[in-house]
Amino acid sequence: MQFRLNRVSLLIAATAAIFASSSAFAVDADAAKSLAKDNDCFKCHAVNKTKKGPSYQKIAAKYKGKEVEGFEKMKKNITTGPKVKLEDGTEEEHKIINTKNEAEIKNLMEWILSQ
Repeated sequence: MQFRLNRVSLLIAATAAIFASSSAFAVDADAAKSLAKDNDCFKCHAVNKTKKGPSYQKIAAKYKGKEVEGFEKMKKNITTGPKVKLEDGTEEEHKIINTKNEAEIKNLMEWILSQ
């Protein structure tokens, strides 16, 4: 049990270190916006206004200082398509992003959190 907890703690710490070092990772805003557009993300989200889903600025504000939590939540939403609560209180399955490229996914999440 102790070994498993240590492995989980190590994994969490490593993930936090990767995502916290955003200065080492330059966000490619054009690529992020292109990926979002290609996947119809702007149908439900906008940078600075609420649509069916929260604005990217609202998401960034929610996870300010809690970037690891933000990355985990966003990655789950865009890669597994769970039910999410919309701004009007209804629920629907989140669209799964059409890429398996981890660098593209990370860039998109970095861009969202930079708003």
